[in-house]
Amino acid sequence: MIRTVTVIGAGTMGAEIAALAALGGYETYLHDNSSDALMLAGARLQSRLHAMEEKGKIGEGAGRLALARLHFEPVLERAVREADFVIEAVYEDLELKRRIFADLDRLAPAHAVLATNSSTIVSSRIADATGRPAKVINMHFFTPPLVMEIVEVVQGPHVADETVAATVEVAMAMGRQPALLKKETFGFVANRVLGAILNEALKIVADGVCSHEEVDQIVQKALGHTLPPFRILDLVGNDVAWYVGQERARWTGNPADGPSPLLTEKVQRGELGRKTGKGWYTYG
Repeated sequence: MIRTVTVIGAGTMGAEIAALAALGGYETYLHDNSSDALMLAGARLQSRLHAMEEKGKIGEGAGRLALARLHFEPVLERAVREADFVIEAVYEDLELKRRIFADLDRLAPAHAVLATNSSTIVSSRIADATGRPAKVINMHFFTPPLVMEIVEVVQGPHVADETVAATVEVAMAMGRQPALLKKETFGFVANRVLGAILNEALKIVADGVCSHEEVDQIVQKALGHTLPPFRILDLVGNDVAWYVGQERARWTGNPADGPSPLLTEKVQRGELGRKTGKGWYTYG
């Protein structure tokens, strides 16, 4: 039975996943090496949960109860020593994830499931860093987790059915709909489809067909996409999209599948999107 959930990484994704776990009734630990990141996450979640209560998104008093279950812990050993289920939500870096999973394998109870929120690195590339590969799984939340209602659960060839069942149980307790993928594929489903759209949009601009503003306008007005391609890139982060391109090229073995030169230019200039105030668009 799953009673305690630990989330690794106190960025926007990790913090909101931890909030979902606490709202779902789990005793929850949010870990980050940075105490400042934990303090910021705590302040942000307190404000966010209060706003959700006021808007009727969650029940009255639910935010307060969730915050009472949520513990901010900078020491990894203390964060995972009672964990039944761990969700890693750090930057998309394979070697970093493998180091974290090796530490989790050493410090977390033997029965604990170790999940990664990655959408580009399949769990079979991480599982052998642990002594429990059958308990290592992809559990991919979408941005922002407190809003997006679906979670991709990916059963790689190494993943036990019991691990899948536990992951589905946690997703449902969080109020999220688990979508089970029976096979590993780069980008899973949503990001595989989205990646095709974003790559085509970048090619159109690189070929000089029209500007990125015009691409967004056409996609928004003609196809009915509320959030068009270049707005998505700014929301996700051009650096994240660039890294996804790097991983895609490694997956296929084809350098042509790497990131668009336009993305490389944005990253080199530090124009990463909303988080830096400028990307394809300028933000206040």
